Amino acid sequence: MSKRAEGKTVAILAADGFEEVELTSPKEALENAGAKTVIVSLEHGEIQANQHREHGIKVKVDKTLDEVKADDFDAILIPGGLFNPDTLRQSDKVLDFTSQFFAQAKPVFSICHGPQVLISANLVNGRKMTGFAAIQQDLKNAGAIVSDEEVVVDKGLVTSRNPDDLPAFNDKIVEELCEGKHEAQKKSVAA
Repeated sequence: MSKRAEGKTVAILAADGFEEVELTSPKEALENAGAKTVIVSLEHGEIQANQHREHGIKVKVDKTLDEVKADDFDAILIPGGLFNPDTLRQSDKVLDFTSQFFAQAKPVFSICHGPQVLISANLVNGRKMTGFAAIQQDLKNAGAIVSDEEVVVDKGLVTSRNPDDLPAFNDKIVEELCEGKHEAQKKSVAA
């Protein structure tokens, strides 16, 4: 297995109610490519996954938002799930942390309902994106250029719709992580 992402570290930002496979599958793809992943959340302990509407596994939190900064990472992954983005988007720390990845021109990966965090951080205006069908109108209303495709890549911003899109999403996030910084990411913060 190629370790082309060796030396790269990715923050996986999640809270209770994340969609299990939208965290575990990209995490595995990143680690298989040689990247280190760090589960970042609001509090210490464990966070509860969902498998649609049922509870899934619990995942240990590696670091809280109080213990990290965007400078510590090469990219950020925000999985979806119905409850995860709603919890995250209410935290100013989350919105500031996420915005810093754009300000530092680093890759940002988000799937399903995860882009709701980016909407709340005012980072989607003018960006080509996709998301779960139910939030595509929200993305449009926030100024995103939305297409209903399995994966959309826009200068370091990688978004997908749902778990069915994970193979394409995982390939693209590894590719974008290896490409590194995209200066155009900064435009989202200035918009």
